[in-house]
Amino acid sequence: MSNADETRTIVRDHYAKVSRGETGCAPGCCARMPEDQSRMLGYSADDVQAAPEGADMGLGCGNPNAIASLRSGETVLDLGAGGGFDCFLAARAVGPTGKVIGVDMTPDMVTLARANARKINATNVEFRLGEIEHLPVADGSVDVILSNCVINLSPEKQSVFDEAFRVLRIGGRLALSDVVEVAPMPDELRTDAAAVCGCVGGAASLDEVRRMLERAGFQSIEITVSPNSAQIVDSWMPGVSKYIASATIEARRGAEKAACCAPSCCA
Repeated sequence: MSNADETRTIVRDHYAKVSRGETGCAPGCCARMPEDQSRMLGYSADDVQAAPEGADMGLGCGNPNAIASLRSGETVLDLGAGGGFDCFLAARAVGPTGKVIGVDMTPDMVTLARANARKINATNVEFRLGEIEHLPVADGSVDVILSNCVINLSPEKQSVFDEAFRVLRIGGRLALSDVVEVAPMPDELRTDAAAVCGCVGGAASLDEVRRMLERAGFQSIEITVSPNSAQIVDSWMPGVSKYIASATIEARRGAEKAACCAPSCCA
């Protein structure tokens, strides 16, 4: 894949097929039913049952809602919302005075998520078509950003974190589940289209993720590898846990963008 637009096109086309049921091969859902995958990722049976039918597609590498500590009345943004599963769980947590915005770059996914919202009359959830590198969201309008195994798919991850910082209110927080590189990945895996679409080839290292978050201006950064990471990622592609891990990523937006204090964050 030679450039960012080509990568986005390949990923968009793949997940459009997933949304239409034309392929089941997205992270984890090749090996088990979506509800089984979600239970492995840390969702409860109540979580799975609370979402409308078709929202839980078995995608993801964790449960960002579990670390988000959502409160009534908050505004939540989900990056790469897919069928809306995490959005509907967040909407339940923030209540009728809160709001949840799901953004996805795949038109078919947005159509599916909107249909799912209508099934349960979810009036505090909306879905917008857009790229997470160029969010269709106003400055300083969001309290919490969720994302589940999506940022690794972006060919311009620094732009994703810069945009996340822009749209968060002061004191706002990130609660992300994603995959990170834990050992150098073979070039053939890094550049393979199926591995990129499968949330493997596009993983950035732990240090790279931390540097990008710092460069964007985030503070209180915590990146924690999930205890059952190997079980999760090896269910996608056996043996890939040698190179990648499922992790939770947490950070906050301070009062202002931190001044650059080290060479690594200025590059």
